[in-house]
Amino acid sequence: MTDRDVFEYALLRVVPRVERGECFNAGVVVYCRARSFVAARVHLDETKLAVLDPGADVTGVRAALRAVEGVCMGGQAAGQAAPDDAGRRFRWLMAPRSTVVQPGPVHTGLTADPEAEVERLLDLLVR
Repeated sequence: MTDRDVFEYALLRVVPRVERGECFNAGVVVYCRARSFVAARVHLDETKLAVLDPGADVTGVRAALRAVEGVCMGGQAAGQAAPDDAGRRFRWLMAPRSTVVQPGPVHTGLTADPEAEVERLLDLLVR
């Protein structure tokens, strides 16, 4: 049997008009403390975005989603979060915000491969 570690994940939701509360999934963030791993993968469905808000700033939403991926990668792409460890970057990303891209609730699971888990959850819950 393969050793499995606890991981946490949250969906990234696009909320084009915060006042209406309508949203759809556009990404996932996975964190595994035991492996010092944090990663995000995104997939923006522009058709859903246009249905919820025909005047939505697609470029801005894409930039916000890419910024989440950058924070997860660390280094220069993480901006001010660059010196933080994986856990601190994950917690910073999970802090509630009143913006177009918002984190959903954090869930947990077990995995032998956090990188594969990111792709599995993206396929299962986003695409």
